[in-house]
Parts: sequence; structure tokens; C-alpha cells
Amino acid sequence: MKPLIFHIDVNSAYLSWEAARRVSQGEEDIRLIPAAIGGDREKRTGVILAKSIPAKKFGVRTGEPVAKALEKCPELFLARPDFRLYETCSKAFMDICRSYAPAVEKYSIDECFLDMSGTEHIYPDPLEIAHKIKDEIRDTLGFTVNVGIGTNKLLAKMASDFEKPDKVHTLFPDEVEEKLWPLPVRELFTVGASTAAKLEKGHIRTIGELACSDLRRVQTLVGVKLGRQIHNFANGIDDSPVLAQPEEAKGYSISTTLAEDVTTIAEAHRILLALSDSVAARMRTDGARAYCISVTIRANDFKNHSHQRKLDEATDITSEILSISKALFEELWDKRTPLRLIGISLTQITREETEQLTLFADEQKEKARKMDKAVDAIRSKFGSELIQRGMAEQSLHVGKKYKAQMDNKSRKDPE
Repeated sequence: MKPLIFHIDVNSAYLSWEAARRVSQGEEDIRLIPAAIGGDREKRTGVILAKSIPAKKFGVRTGEPVAKALEKCPELFLARPDFRLYETCSKAFMDICRSYAPAVEKYSIDECFLDMSGTEHIYPDPLEIAHKIKDEIRDTLGFTVNVGIGTNKLLAKMASDFEKPDKVHTLFPDEVEEKLWPLPVRELFTVGASTAAKLEKGHIRTIGELACSDLRRVQTLVGVKLGRQIHNFANGIDDSPVLAQPEEAKGYSISTTLAEDVTTIAEAHRILLALSDSVAARMRTDGARAYCISVTIRANDFKNHSHQRKLDEATDITSEILSISKALFEELWDKRTPLRLIGISLTQITREETEQLTLFADEQKEKARKMDKAVDAIRSKFGSELIQRGMAEQSLHVGKKYKAQMDNKSRKDPE
């Protein structure tokens, strides 16, 4: 059976989904004007999550502060993020993909892999069926995707990043030298800015130069494991399977980039409450507990700093995760430097149902578990906004993707 993989990627997903909704309501198509999904225009806070092609021509970049984007393009139209909409649109386009492919792997909210291997008798022409899938998504849902076709996931993903939007591209092994090798090395999947800088310093500037370099030299520049991986990728080699069922999470993390810098312990504690509430609920949904908790902070120098603590007993209790996170935060922060990001990670995951028994039960833990269970049940049934822990305004702005999933589920499963 000849391997055949499609990679489908929504073009500028958040902006496209917002635009499709507005067009369906008879409003202007914001894909045709300088527009972006981001924070508050009046306060000039937040970051750009997605931008239109006209906005890109003004130099607006994904990930930059809203204030900076508005300096480049004062007339930029800004729409607030709507993660409930994004979850709905994501499911809709992946449902279409599942109607064509034996196995579909959700890679992120706006992209997936389709394993089309063995379908040549049903779909003799891969290009034809790729165009059909692309056009059905566009005509049915109102937004466009790119489709990349290859013999493995790496080649399909690289192909989908070629010219956009609303395109189908191939990258088969016999096309690697022509289509892949001339690209800058930083455009290779998994090669970030830091890795690219090390390679370029070593006079490896294109993917082709990386592919033809001695493996040991590449590993000297970027490390043994990463060096082997990117050397294989540059040569079009990838044996990772399309996973129809997602792998169990090896960890759970959440962070928030703050609209206004945090400057007090009280502000930080409110944010840590919202973060702990969201990430612990996600972990409990999967029936998991963590042996290790870490907290990350970032100041205006864009450098992350983190501390972690390993536990004797794994936990999924929100209040316990919050208490440890507060202690780690106070170890990390100098109480002077303004912070722009705070995050929590839960790792060393176990899914064993039993836990170490102690001679005397911890009544406080049992009460906390019961409260978590009650809160989870109410949110699952009636939506995430019905119960907020404490009075933290920040709880409205973190964990939006998970909240959207819960809210969509509660609407589908009414009492």
C-alpha cells in the first residue's frame, strides 16, 4: 500500500472564522480589509492572534502587541477573540475531513492530517479529491484551507505552507530537491529562530544545504537528537504515523499574556487562581493527576524563568495546585519587575486510579476534591461561566479554548 498523507490547514483561522460569521450575517468581509484578531483597540492592549492579507502588507505580525500593530496601521480593524466560535468551526471542517479519510489526526485547532493510504481505488486522483475537500469546506463553511499532499506527514505539512490561500500543493519525494531544498532553513518544520541562527552561523542557510551537510556536523551545531531529526526532515524523511486517536497528554500547561503588566502579589495570585482552576479542570477531565508543578514568568525582556516542585503524591486538586503555584511564584519573582506573562505546567502525569493511602485521611483534601467534582459537574452541564472561583476577573480571560469546549458540550447535552 502506497503511503499518501494530506495536511489541511485553515488559512488565517481565527480571522477567517470571524469573517465567515460576519459574512453569513450580511456584514463586511474583514479578510478583504486590514483587519486582525486581537485585544482592546481603545486600551491598545493584548497581542495580534491572526491578521488579514491586507494587514500583512502594512507589516502587522502575529504575536506582536496590539499597540505596535496600530502604529503600523492606524485604520486596522480589530475583532475580539471568540474561542467558542473557533471550536465550532474547527469541529465542522474536521467532520468534513473525516467523511473522506479512514484516519484523521487533529494536529491543532486549525489543522489536521488525513491518512489517505489505500484509498486509490475510491479516489484515483489525489489532486482531484484534495480540491474536492478544499472546495467543500469553502462552499459549505465559508472559509478557505490549504491542502498539502505527500507520502508522509512532514512532506504534506511543508506542502500546505506553500502559496496561500485556498490552494492545493504536492511535495512528493521526487519533488524535494526542486521544491523544498531552495527554501531558507528557518522554514523547515521544527526549526525555530534559535536553531536557524545556529545553523546559519555554521553556513547552513537553506534546507538543501542542511540536507547535504554531514550529520555529525549538524549535531555539533544544534545537538544530537534535534540534529538527527532536522537532517531527516531536510531529506524528506519522516516515519511518524497519523494518529486517529490522540495520544494521552504527557503534561498540561496554561499561560496568559497579560493586557497590563502585573506589579503586585495580589494581582499575581488572582491570575494564578484562574490558571490553576482551568488547567486542573482539564487534567481531571482526562482522569489524570500530576507529580510535578511548575510556574513560569516572563518580563519585558521576553525571557522565561521557571521553578518547579515535585510532590510525594500526585494531585488533581485545584486548591493544592494553587497553593504550590503561589509558593513557587514568590520564590521566582523579585516583587519589582513588571510581568507580562504567567504560566503553570503540570507534568509527570499518572492515570492510576489508586493513590498512596495514609493512616489519617486529610479532611481538607477530601473537601477540596468534593468541591472540584461539584464544580466540574455543574460546568459540564450548564457552561463554564456559571461558576467562577473567587472574584478574579482574570478567570474570564484564561483557558478560553477549554471553556469553549465545555460550553459547546453543555449546549449539546441539555438537561
